[in-house]
Amino acid sequence: MVPVTPRPSRAVCPGSYDPVTAGHLDVVERAAALHDEVVVALLHNPAKAGTFTVDERLGFVERAVAALGLSDRVRVEAFAGRLLVDVCRDVGATVVVKGLRGSTDFEYELPMAFMNRHLTGIETVFVPGDPALGHVSSSLVKEVARYGGDVTDLVPDDVRDALVARLRAGG
Repeated sequence: MVPVTPRPSRAVCPGSYDPVTAGHLDVVERAAALHDEVVVALLHNPAKAGTFTVDERLGFVERAVAALGLSDRVRVEAFAGRLLVDVCRDVGATVVVKGLRGSTDFEYELPMAFMNRHLTGIETVFVPGDPALGHVSSSLVKEVARYGGDVTDLVPDDVRDALVARLRAGG
């Protein structure tokens, strides 16, 4: 029998990360435990105005990854105007990792996983989110912060501070 040498695995964790949340970081951390390398693909739609610029979001995610001690296995890159499957091909990823908070996420993500596999054969792995973070989404974090609620446990401290400042400035 010929010995099989496992090849390095590279996963992509896509998202807008506007802003990055504890839920995102939970999925990235768990993906890093399963794969040799993770590319956090910050996907930017130029037609949409985000709360934070692409550069700000990159900085937030990079600092959060460093705080988790994962900088040696997780890299963060921005991509605009491209299909996720093209991003995966360009970075040499063999799998997409997506977090699921519940059945609504699954219903939304499953057709995209099927389409990505149809287009290129890339597989999607769904990681159930931490139940303690099931209520956390970027849009809800922004809404809570907009009305003065405390988002301390939902986002990294620098994100919280920047979000509060941006919302106070009318952003």
